[in-house]
Parts: sequence; structure tokens; C-alpha cells
Amino acid sequence: MTFSKKLSPFYNLAVLYFIVSLILRIVLFFHPITQSSFTFAESLKIFTLGLISDFFVFVIASIFLWLYLIFISNSKYNKPYGYFILAGFASFLIYIASGKSIFDEYGGALPKIVLIFVAIKTSLFALFLFLPKYRTKIRFWLFAFVIFLYVLLILQNAISEFFFWNEFGVKYNFIAVNYLIYTNEVIGNIMQSYPVIPIFSGLFIITGIITFFIIKNSRNYIDEIPNFTEKLKVTAIYGALFAASLFAIPSLAKTENSKNVFVNELQSNGIYKFYLAFQNNKLDYFKFYKTISNEKAFALLKEQFPTITGENTLREINNDSIEKHKNVVLITVESLSADFMKMYGNQQNITPFLDSLAQKSLLFTNVYAAGNRTVRGLEAVTLCLPPTAGESVVKREDNKNKFSTGSVFLKKGYNVKFMYGGDAFFDNMQDFYSGNGYQIIDKSNFSENEITFSNVWGVCDEDMYNKAIKVMNAEAQQNKPFFNHIMTVSNHRPFTYPNNKIDIPGNIKSRDGGVKYTDYALRQFFNKAKEQPWFNNTVFVIVADHCASSAGKTQLPLDKYRIPALIYSPYSKPEKYTKLMSQIDIMPTLFGLLNFDYKSKFFGQDVLKPDYQPRAFIATYQDLGFIKDNVLTILSPKQQIKQFQLKLNPKAGIAPEFQIHYDEIPLKSENTELTNETISYYQSASYVLKKKEYQLKDLGLTFKNAKLYAKVR
Repeated sequence: MTFSKKLSPFYNLAVLYFIVSLILRIVLFFHPITQSSFTFAESLKIFTLGLISDFFVFVIASIFLWLYLIFISNSKYNKPYGYFILAGFASFLIYIASGKSIFDEYGGALPKIVLIFVAIKTSLFALFLFLPKYRTKIRFWLFAFVIFLYVLLILQNAISEFFFWNEFGVKYNFIAVNYLIYTNEVIGNIMQSYPVIPIFSGLFIITGIITFFIIKNSRNYIDEIPNFTEKLKVTAIYGALFAASLFAIPSLAKTENSKNVFVNELQSNGIYKFYLAFQNNKLDYFKFYKTISNEKAFALLKEQFPTITGENTLREINNDSIEKHKNVVLITVESLSADFMKMYGNQQNITPFLDSLAQKSLLFTNVYAAGNRTVRGLEAVTLCLPPTAGESVVKREDNKNKFSTGSVFLKKGYNVKFMYGGDAFFDNMQDFYSGNGYQIIDKSNFSENEITFSNVWGVCDEDMYNKAIKVMNAEAQQNKPFFNHIMTVSNHRPFTYPNNKIDIPGNIKSRDGGVKYTDYALRQFFNKAKEQPWFNNTVFVIVADHCASSAGKTQLPLDKYRIPALIYSPYSKPEKYTKLMSQIDIMPTLFGLLNFDYKSKFFGQDVLKPDYQPRAFIATYQDLGFIKDNVLTILSPKQQIKQFQLKLNPKAGIAPEFQIHYDEIPLKSENTELTNETISYYQSASYVLKKKEYQLKDLGLTFKNAKLYAKVR
């Protein structure tokens, strides 16, 4: 047998991986969410460098295949060596099972995983040792299983990348890493959103067929097991490629530098993108981003907040009028893009109630979400600070006893609650809100007769609102004002909701249906709230947590961060506020409307004050954007800074204040003043969190019981 045939398991699987990757790139290239056209040079770059990147990633991913193949032999079962090896396996198994091994020091599932693996290895070695007549047959089926597993992973990864792109318009990123943590919700969402049984049935059938042909062309490796010299040659070749891959993959990643984000995403390898996201889920601003001295950062911040002193944002907020201790209901609506609403140009009439309510409210027409995930929206309206690099504060370990909107209300004597129709454990919401003084009402507080419909994310919005009405009726009897923050769930894939509520059936899983049902449920809530004695003394704040999609051809596409926001109070005069503002400004503006006097650490501002300077913050977990004076400044890791002139791309029939589309034109020369202002905001926000200057320690209020959990029925 020629030496090249000794490599047949590697190159047969490699050919499969390259074919699957090429097909996937072509599909994503022409996918509707890929909102871009490509030049010939860009297309060549996508497919050529993408293929090279796939080659080196495959080499790295083949390390387990190499380890398996290189240890296939018959000589290790000869007497007496076979007995010595088996004794070694058995001793190691006993050591792990003792509960005192080095693996137990790491805790978690690791000891069990290692125990199972070593137990399987020990059992298989014993079978090969004591049943030599069946050794060839057992080896064949083990070889088939390994090949089947590799084929399955290659195909499964392609399917996963497709669905992830279909949802987010990018290859794997930080969200994919988070999804590994919340497997119950994520798997449930997949099960309810897609035809999983047909997909996986087809996947296993195709995997079996492909495995059959690969084994047919590769089984010579186990029929004529390579000798020691041949294995050394295989190892030398693989080792050289492995070493080259460790250098080549990061180098190729640096070529993903096109101004068109879709070019970079399509060129990239999904597996390596997942690895990068896993490595960078925690980003220290001071290590990865452009910095200035802290003195300069806070000096620039002082221009926005003249009364702050030192390296913090503590200041007094004073109003001339008497405080209004009205009830406040804050509703953060899941995935509500501005362009779902009629005023922003939508012609499908999927938000009729919100469209009508906007005409009766203080309507903010030019608001940008801080991020592209629910936890970022919750962070923005709760902590009112810019989105710092890495994971949201909501999901960090140090997320308790923060200065928050809830702490302001608590100081004013309010009952403070966070209401969520799902499991508040998801996305660490329970830990965050209970650790910041909120009582929590989630799905676990619902009795069976209070749930008419639910999916993997929780009860439908109608059920959540009905529960909220009951809770607020009980609170109204306590002669204390209440602040209730409600987070909706229905406008989320799989977009299922009760049938016969709107003209789009809930079982067809339509995003438009999810939006329209969310709007319908909100109407029902207001209709019932109007019948309650507390309604006329209540202010309602409605704002999206983020947009439905963040995919775009630019790094931070502005239209994918524009969200609706309004404040409604019975008998209040309707108004429009058209200046640029951030999601973090919503609650400080509300406090201004209520004439609250309080000590503040918020970065968010009352936009109705005459000294407010319009600006907004938008970000991913690593790209930090700042919009001001029609310029978008983006801070990225490795001290990178990009700036774009924003040129309005108006759409016909839409009023100027509701135009959301902008062309982002790279600036020819850096605007250092805006660069420094951007840095000052993000650096100072990162600093006060790192140095625990955003705590309640100097405001006379702490939450001793970080696990406060209301059992309201």
C-alpha cells in the first residue's frame, strides 16, 4: 500500500469539509439577510482566503482524529505488555473514581466526564486484549463511529452556521458562546422554531451515506495498520501542518479588514470565530482599547456633567417643582425595531395600538438602543450607563448593589419589582435584579390557571400583563407608589402565541405575527389598566430592548439600533422630542418629568434640560460606538478607532424626524475632539465599574439580601 493511502482518513474528511464549507459560503453569499453586493475582488477574497482558512482550521480540528489513528496497533495487546497497560488503565480509573483526583479540584462536570472517558477506554482495551478473534470487527466499528462522528460534526456545524446567520447575519459570535450556557431555552427555541425532527432525520441519513463512502475509501488504514516508521511520517506531516496552522489562522483573520462587514464575515471560518468569541467574552477596556489619562477622561466628562468632582459621576440632581410620586410602569418590549411602526415607514399595520398611543404621548423619535441583546437593553434602562466592552453588567459576577433606577425609586419609598414572563434565571436576570433591590415575579409565580399559553421563553404577553394587573391592584392597597419593570417575551423566535387573537395565526411562526401580537397584548393591558383606580396616577414608559436584527453591511449599522420610545401619562399633553438621544437617557428624563431630587451616578441625562448635548451610544460586545454631530466614532480592540460621516439616505413618504437610514462614509482625517469624547465616556464607564464607583456605598442604601425573591400569587 502506498504511503499516500495512509493519509486517506484525513484527506477524505478534508474534501468533505471543503465541499460543505464552499456550499455554505455560496448559500450565505446569496442569503436575503446578506444586504450587500460584492465586487469581483471581494468575491475572490471571500472564496479564496475562506478556503485557505478552512484548510488550516480543519488541520487543527483533526487533532483528535490524529490521536485516535496514531494509537491503533496490535502490538500493545501482546503479552505481557497488554496486561501492564490494562492494569494502568484500571488503576487510573480507580484513582478518578475515588473522588480525590486532580480533576475533582476543578469541580463541575469535569470529573464525571473524565471518569466516563477512562471507563470506556479501559473497557475497550480489555475487549481487544481478551477477545482477539473479534478485534478486527470491533476496530472496524470503532473506526466507523469516529468517521461518522466527524462527518456528523461537519454537517451539523454547517447547519448551525446557516441558522445562526439566518438569525443574526454573522458567523458565530459572543451570542453563540452564551447559548452554550442556557441550553434549555436555546434548545427549546430551536425545537419550536424549526422542523427539527425532519432536519435531524435527514442529517443522520446523509451522514450515514457519506460515512459509508469515506470508510470504503479509508478502511485500508485499519486493514493494513501503518508500522511505527509510517506513523512517524504521518505524525511529522501532521505536526508540521499543525504548527503552520497555529500561525496561519490568526494571520488570515487579520485579512478580514474590509469596510464591508459581510465580506469579513463570509471570508471567516465559523469555528475559529466561535473560538475567538469564547476567548474574548471578557474584555478589559484598559488592555484592549485606546485610552487617555483618567484625569483627561473625567475632565472631558465634566464638560457634560459640570458638578462632578474626582474620578466618579456622583452629582446632585435638583428640580424647582414639587416631586410627583406617581406610579411608574416601565415596559421593555422584546426586539421592537423602529421600522416596525407606521411612522417610521412600515406599511403592514402591525403596530396599530403603539401607533395610536404614540400620538397621545411624549414621543422620542430619535432614540438608539445601546446594544443588540436583551441584557444590554435591560442594563441601559436600569443602570443608565454606556455599554462597556465584553459581557453586559447584568451577566457579570460583580452586578449587585449598583446605582440603578430601582435604587432611586426605593429611596423615594416605592415598591420596586421586575416582572418577566419566563424564567428569570435566564441571562442572569434573577441574580442581577434581586441583587439590586428588585422583587422578582417570573413564570414560577404563576398558578396553572393564570397561564393560557406559553412557549420555551415563557408565558404569552397577555398572561404576563394580566398577572401585572393583579400585582398592581394589590400594591395599590398598600398606600405606596410602585415602580414595575415588565420585560415582554412574545416577540421572539419561534414567534408563537395564542391563535384567534390577531389576523396572523400564531402557529405559522411569523415575525410580523410576533410584532402584531405583542402590540395586541399591549392594547389589552391598557384597556384593563384603564379600569383600575391607580391608572390615572400612573406613568407608562414603553421602549424596545433592542432591534429585531443587528445585521448590516457596516460595522454598526444605525438603522439596526433605532428603536421606538415613549412616555404616556393620562391627561398629559402629547409632544414630540426629535433630538438625538440614547436608551440610557429614558429613565433620567422620566425622573426629570417627575421633578425628582436625587443623588445621581447616571451617565444618562434628562434630555429635556436646556444644557443637554445630543449624542447616542451603540455597541456590540466589542465595538463601542458614539454618535454625535453626524459622526459615528467606533472604538474596537487592539486600540483601533474608526470614524464615519453620517449622510442621511432619506426614504420617500417618511417625515424627517422618522428617517433612520444613513450612509456611513469613512472620514478622511480623524476628528480628534470626537475621538477623545468617545474615549472619555467608555473609559470612565469602564473605570467606575472596575473601581466599584458605581456602587450604592456612598448613597446610604444597600441590598443585604441579594436573593430577594417575591412569592406573589
